[in-house]
Amino acid sequence: MSNANERALKLFVVLSRANKVLHEETNQLISSKGLNPTEFAVLELLYHKGKQPIQKIGEKILMRSGSMTYVINKLESNGYLEREVNSIDKRVTYVEITEQGEQLMSSLFPDHAVKITELLSVLSPEEQDQATALMQKLGLSIRDLS
Repeated sequence: MSNANERALKLFVVLSRANKVLHEETNQLISSKGLNPTEFAVLELLYHKGKQPIQKIGEKILMRSGSMTYVINKLESNGYLEREVNSIDKRVTYVEITEQGEQLMSSLFPDHAVKITELLSVLSPEEQDQATALMQKLGLSIRDLS
């Protein structure tokens, strides 16, 4: 195997393991509030960005549209969000976080942010900026190949 292959495979494994550990650690807090990571991602998007069309939520949180209905239904039945059909275009349904959802996120998100900050504090601010730039470069270049 060439050095380029070995280096690329090693980087892939290291990135995969780091991603797995980061998600395991952050998901503990999320699950302690009765949410799964996908439900949290939907609520976090609505909490920070406001009302969104259901069709766009899946794109923004990298989720297939078939699973979105299940997640939206569950969050709605728990009182965390509500739907609103567009009066002009009935094909478009918006989802908005409720006051109960706002309260949940305002109690959860600050601790989530602190946890992420703690986990990434092993890297200096400059290293975090470098890692961000490198991961953006990698992600954009892969998207361009598709």
